[in-house]
Amino acid sequence: MNTNNATRPTPKAATHFNPTVDVRQDQPVANASHQAAPILIDGCDTLVKLWRQNCLKWDSKIAHREKQLGIWQSYSWLDYYQRAQDIAMGLVELGCQAGDTVSILSEDNKEWLYCDMAINGIGAIANGIYTTDSASQLVYLLSDSQSRFLIVENDEQLHKFLSVRQQLPHIAKVIVFDKKGLRDLVDDDILFLDDLYTLGMAAPDAATRFAAAIAATQPEDIRTLIYTSGTTGNPKGAMITQRNILAQLQNLQPVLDVHSDDEQLCFLPLCHMLERLVSVDMPIHHGCYVNFAESIETVFDNLCEISPDTFTAVPRFWEKIYASVINLRADAGGFSQWMFDQAIISGHANNNSPRPSLINRLQLKFWDLLVLRNLRKLIGMNNIRRALTGAAPISPELLQWYQAIGVTIYEGYGMTESAGVISVNTGQEMRVGSVGKPVPNTQVRIADNGEILCQADSIFFGYLNLPEKTAEDLKDGWLHTGDVGELRDGYLYITGRIKDIIITAGGKNITPAAIESQLKFSPYIGDAVVIGNQRKYLTCLIMIDQDNVEKYAQNHQVNFSDFKSLCQAPKVLKLIEQVVNDVNKQFASVEQIKYFRLIDVLLGAEDEELTATMKLKRSLVEQKHHALIDSMY
Repeated sequence: MNTNNATRPTPKAATHFNPTVDVRQDQPVANASHQAAPILIDGCDTLVKLWRQNCLKWDSKIAHREKQLGIWQSYSWLDYYQRAQDIAMGLVELGCQAGDTVSILSEDNKEWLYCDMAINGIGAIANGIYTTDSASQLVYLLSDSQSRFLIVENDEQLHKFLSVRQQLPHIAKVIVFDKKGLRDLVDDDILFLDDLYTLGMAAPDAATRFAAAIAATQPEDIRTLIYTSGTTGNPKGAMITQRNILAQLQNLQPVLDVHSDDEQLCFLPLCHMLERLVSVDMPIHHGCYVNFAESIETVFDNLCEISPDTFTAVPRFWEKIYASVINLRADAGGFSQWMFDQAIISGHANNNSPRPSLINRLQLKFWDLLVLRNLRKLIGMNNIRRALTGAAPISPELLQWYQAIGVTIYEGYGMTESAGVISVNTGQEMRVGSVGKPVPNTQVRIADNGEILCQADSIFFGYLNLPEKTAEDLKDGWLHTGDVGELRDGYLYITGRIKDIIITAGGKNITPAAIESQLKFSPYIGDAVVIGNQRKYLTCLIMIDQDNVEKYAQNHQVNFSDFKSLCQAPKVLKLIEQVVNDVNKQFASVEQIKYFRLIDVLLGAEDEELTATMKLKRSLVEQKHHALIDSMY
């Protein structure tokens, strides 16, 4: 392995790439676009062909970095290809065939990507599973996908499988990345990654057979299964083809300025469509450097260490950075607070004026030199060229605040079923509050009921084993997104989800997303769910931001012993009441929140009330906390 630590290398020229896999014979053809002519990127009609072509072309150029013993280590594109080949041929030796599903249960790391492309390279289907999923959820996902092989990161994830292995007789072999805590394990059904590498390297004619398998891939092959969050039932396995991914890469090329020497940080789960697109597929296309965060707890530190050129995150992450900065301001002295405020005011003044005056520009330059430049360095954004947000609504005020400090965040919109991006704001065309204009080769229209419909070559093949659900979401070649929105001057605006629309007892239709976004702009509120369907008035369940509210409590002599007592403290309730009152002023009386309650149970990634992107699941929250809701009526 190449372990050069170091400064950014001089990149070689970038190219593009494409993947394919044999679609299972028992799957109905759900999307007619998959019958169309292939999409070519650099002469490749599948992602995995493009990957092989670029790995061999870029050779020793850095592809990935990962921390080991506190030091960033580098791994080349040739490492990427060779390790994937070893895994692929090892799986073949174990009996894996084209069309088989192989599931990956691991946090983000380079091995995740090696396995992903190895699986695709032999025509098999990669299925990512969230590490926060329970053992019972694991049974469902492995059974529904009929996975023949399971790849897990460590002993924790292996034990999850072992607790339910009797329910999964179709799993032929489990491969484990990390031997720590498992060195004495003897089990014929379990193999360590090092042993799989050895098996693959010993396979006869490995290089020739792997190259031939890649060459045999087709645009209609399933590149990956992406399971939706399942907020209203069991997760659905969206089948994303090689053609879908190439269409997405082709559509994004004119609107996102991706450079071959871009540094980026990978930290969202790789089984989520957004992270898969930005940390796997786009780097294969452009040759970016992907740095893996050590863990979700170290993302902020890693961000400062890498200082990426491009960075993609969900709104909750941007909210956390903002809240941290506001807390630092609160701890600063009076003069420092004044300087910070003046710098923000100057940033807003310049951004809000189509033609800032010379005085305004000079003032901003002064405050940028004195305050804002250091602030961007503090949060790891001093090199940022393109920051993106997606997967959930974000407050326009938050975007404006980031603009004021010199970090422009481009909001986009997409979903698993669109294989990523449907629309996005760009440096050339941006309107805060919208999710941008549809990307090239993508048609968007609004149905009579306000639902957003989309048509593009990137639209998914259908849901695995669910032809009825596929038929519900794919009608006459259009994807019915379930989101409500409108088009203004070519820009798409999302107003909510059809299933989330509240119809009050008075017959008023209210989309709660805008209210919830305004509440979450407060550093003291982590998430909120507005209630009121068939009721006389609106109420709200609120999840406070633990870190920021604890800090507030400490600064204001609020006694608490645990999270529950913190949520019950009168001063904390008064604090949240003030936030709610301030937000109410921005809405009509029928849209104002009359009462609220705090969810006094600390929720984490493992809790079923939260999605993988840390959003509250409305239906589950309403079910679990019905007593709190009833107390407000």
